[in-house]
Amino acid sequence: MVTVLFLCGALGALLIPGRSELISVCYEEDEDLRVDCRIEPKSNKINSFQFSWSSGTKQSVINTNVSGAAAEAQFRDKSEVVELDPHGYRMTLKDFKNTLPHNTTYICDVSGQIESIIVEKEKLEPCSAVSLFLKNSWSWIAPLLIFLYYTHC
Repeated sequence: MVTVLFLCGALGALLIPGRSELISVCYEEDEDLRVDCRIEPKSNKINSFQFSWSSGTKQSVINTNVSGAAAEAQFRDKSEVVELDPHGYRMTLKDFKNTLPHNTTYICDVSGQIESIIVEKEKLEPCSAVSLFLKNSWSWIAPLLIFLYYTHC
């Protein structure tokens, strides 16, 4: 019994959330593209952001607040960025189905810290809460279920 309690406690410690993905891409119910960039801002600094994508050798700026930079004309009226709580930014691109390249690297740059993710068009997932939960936590859900089955915690 003590062994089972110890293993359950150890497993509980493993389930404390670690570093989550800093960038995620999905599509919303209205088929808008959503890119969440969870880079923590630098303290005592005005934060800048830039969202872009690249396909092949071409990189296109979708939205930015960087001085001297500008989004490409095709995205100016179709994208918006909001600040996330507790930190980060969310960029939404309206009517993306017509402009989405096949294999795309999505890039977010917050005050010089850059994160990117490669997404295949046909593997782009919906932004439902269940879908995002399973995507971000599958690495520990399966071992948890197996552990619980064999130890009856």
